[in-house]
Amino acid sequence: MSESPLKVSIEREGRLLRLTLARPKANIVDAAMIAALRTALDEQLTQPHLRAVLLSAEGPHFSFGASVEEHLPESCAQMLKSLHALILQLVESPVPVLVAVRGQCLGGGLEVAAAGHLIFAAPGAMMGQPEVKLAVFAPAASCLLPERIGQAQAEDLLFSGRSITADEALRIGLITAVADDPEQAALDYFDQHLVPLSASTLRFAVRAARSDMMLRVRTKLAAVEKLYLEELMATHDAVEGLTAFVAKRAAVWQDR
Repeated sequence: MSESPLKVSIEREGRLLRLTLARPKANIVDAAMIAALRTALDEQLTQPHLRAVLLSAEGPHFSFGASVEEHLPESCAQMLKSLHALILQLVESPVPVLVAVRGQCLGGGLEVAAAGHLIFAAPGAMMGQPEVKLAVFAPAASCLLPERIGQAQAEDLLFSGRSITADEALRIGLITAVADDPEQAALDYFDQHLVPLSASTLRFAVRAARSDMMLRVRTKLAAVEKLYLEELMATHDAVEGLTAFVAKRAAVWQDR
């Protein structure tokens, strides 16, 4: 296992911050991954020549999601607060966050991707929010998906927990493009469209495009985090679903 779960590099003469999830094959968004991402963004987003972030992952899959163990009652409050702080960093990033997705992009992994700006996905990519199948819900996705794909499409994914293909994700507007090499597609977009721009003006454009969205997501995220921690986690079925998953057994619902 590598020393850090994240690879960080500054490329294109200081214009591009590359962040690569480096715990294949699952690239779980656990406390260590969240901390590494938050630190890299804190340290680099203020660089004046920076024009974009490229977020990608090593291995066949972008991410299987957050750590289910860290969602258990004794640790879920701290986990959610740190994950949501990361989500807000990405939503409020002063420069575009380009995301390259391969394979599975699920749960907390899709929340991280959806907090970015443009998503480029390989043809075989699958995206979904399966949390409801464990008798919990996805707080960040409940805020982000309606912004990206509209309320009805978001409700389908959030209520069913189903995964969708890259082609369906493109059709409903969740992603920007399907490409055999999504990292290269993101780099091509960066080189063609972002490199020639004034970095300072690009930041104003990003702020202008997301100003109302940032306020909505920040406000709603606080409310749904409270709903999750104070009400959902007080139910039998939420704890049963998570516990059963960790124990690799079938859950027994009591509908309460």
